[in-house]
Amino acid sequence: MFSRKKILQLIGVDVWHMRKQKEVLSEVISSDSDSWEILKKEISTCELCSLHQTRTQTVFGVGDPNADWLFIGEAPGKDEDAQGEPFVGRAGRLLNEMIFSIDLCREKIFIANLLKCRPPNNRDPKASEVDQCFSYLEQQVQFIEPKIIIAVGKVAAQNLLGTDQTMSQLRGRAHYFGAKKIPLVVFYHPAYLLRSPSQKPKAWQDLTLAKQVIAKL
Repeated sequence: MFSRKKILQLIGVDVWHMRKQKEVLSEVISSDSDSWEILKKEISTCELCSLHQTRTQTVFGVGDPNADWLFIGEAPGKDEDAQGEPFVGRAGRLLNEMIFSIDLCREKIFIANLLKCRPPNNRDPKASEVDQCFSYLEQQVQFIEPKIIIAVGKVAAQNLLGTDQTMSQLRGRAHYFGAKKIPLVVFYHPAYLLRSPSQKPKAWQDLTLAKQVIAKL
């Protein structure tokens, strides 16, 4: 009775080569995981701008690092700064409900922000702060390789697209982000929807558009 190894050799299968391929694949997966953790650690100790002086902690992001959907907001707020997770509190609960309405959940997407630290009093991010932090977001996008990006709110949309156009001008159509031309759809910030609930149908239209865009890929 021949061993499995001998049988494979007799039919011309290089066992050593097969094993080596598995080892290389394992090393690549390990390397990717290490890179993600290194990036997370680098962000947690970042002092590139003055926001590190007032933050409780950085907010790296949450969800599946292999997700097809990447949601990007502007910056952590008070609750996010305290909990270390983006989109929590009332706005976060509304976002969860809207994500669920298109058969997704937080565990199946990734949620990040332009800034990883909370601006004092929840003010809008300064251009210099976005510039300092943007490379971290670019690295996250490069690692995740999403099929679609959802820009959550005006500030995120304008910075991701490099424009000063209004939400009404930006929403309702697909844009593209970066050299790889990742489809990007603009979506109302849930905090705005809490203040203006009459706009929720438009937000639903934006998510429906995003589903249509990703279905064509």
